[in-house]
Amino acid sequence: MAGMESYPRHSYESISDRPIQSRYESDEVLRFSGGASRERFSPKSFEDASQKDDDGTITKYIGIGVGLASLITENLLSHPFVVLRRQCQVHNNSSLYHLMPVTFLPVIVHLHRRQGITTLWKGLGSVLMIRGMTLAVEDLISKFTPWPKEISWHSSLKSFGQHILLKCTTLAVITPFFSASLVETVQSDIASEKPGIFDVFKEGICRLVSWSSPQKGRMLPVLALVVPTVMYGLFKYLFYNGVRGVANWVMHFTHRHEQEKQGALSRDILGRTVSQDIELTSSLIGLIAAEVVFFPMETVLHRLHLQGTRTIIDNLDSGYEVIPILTSYEGARDCYVTIVQQEGVAGLYKGFGALILQFVAHVAVIKLTKFMLTEISSLLRSARKPPPAASSDMDLTRVSPSHHVYSKPPSGYGYTQQAYLPSD
Repeated sequence: MAGMESYPRHSYESISDRPIQSRYESDEVLRFSGGASRERFSPKSFEDASQKDDDGTITKYIGIGVGLASLITENLLSHPFVVLRRQCQVHNNSSLYHLMPVTFLPVIVHLHRRQGITTLWKGLGSVLMIRGMTLAVEDLISKFTPWPKEISWHSSLKSFGQHILLKCTTLAVITPFFSASLVETVQSDIASEKPGIFDVFKEGICRLVSWSSPQKGRMLPVLALVVPTVMYGLFKYLFYNGVRGVANWVMHFTHRHEQEKQGALSRDILGRTVSQDIELTSSLIGLIAAEVVFFPMETVLHRLHLQGTRTIIDNLDSGYEVIPILTSYEGARDCYVTIVQQEGVAGLYKGFGALILQFVAHVAVIKLTKFMLTEISSLLRSARKPPPAASSDMDLTRVSPSHHVYSKPPSGYGYTQQAYLPSD
């Protein structure tokens, strides 16, 4: 028996009457040290460790699943609401502003009856291409320059400035391609030819070549669009990260304060589940706040990009007609002043109801995904839960520094155990 060699005067004949059947049965005995301390080795400890590993793995996959659902919702499922919002923003003569979601319902029904279910998914390919192109350009620039793609709160001021310069350069390069993608997103399917897969690159390159030269008609040159586009993208990015960081800190502080109110802090203040929830919630709060605050600026920017493109959009006042977009803004300032004078301040928020629908759907998908994955994990845990083990009444009773009594082992070992005293 391991750990019993220091007690040669003890007699253990009954223990050797029958061979031990398993490793766990042999480990169930107690280990002595100096006759004063004791330590129990039980199979239950191994089962608990295995259970914790399984729970940690399941929690990890739940977090991955919820994050993936949020990413898909942000890039794919929210696209119909983006189409509705943009068509409202660029319609300068609309009578309905669609500030609330309920006004969209009859319009959506009419659009689906006349143009089919795909009418709200137009331009999805170009939007995804622009996002992928943005990441590719940013990665390419960072490889040939010392400008970092990622920064933290502990980064130096120089690294922060270089990171901002990287973002601005990327936004400037993407500007003409964004204009082409915007046209594909808002133009009517029944009044325009469906664009090809690579038309967004062809149109973008055409506008990029004529960087600063005057355009035909009312179309603004790309150089006039770069400054408002870069300002919009940069300010929105900084605002999003600032709100996200503050929300993350507040939720961490709140969770820690709740633990302190309970009397003690756990060794792992933030479990994996809590940490995942805080990260996802803070990102969603930052995204919603950035979209709401910069909505008026987005309206101005979309009208500037669409001007002079001869785009025909669906009339969202009724959902039955199509109308051309004819504007003559001289720049961002003139566009803003004209909107406020002719359409009022509410004109800057045309289509805001679509943004509300977008984030309601976003939160609903996240909640539903988390609920389903949690229920599935609960079923898996209950299916893998082992039957309750028989309780062990093995114990070591100290009689004196030189006398010990070894009580009977747990039931089910198949032999009878007696108590022995050291022989004198």
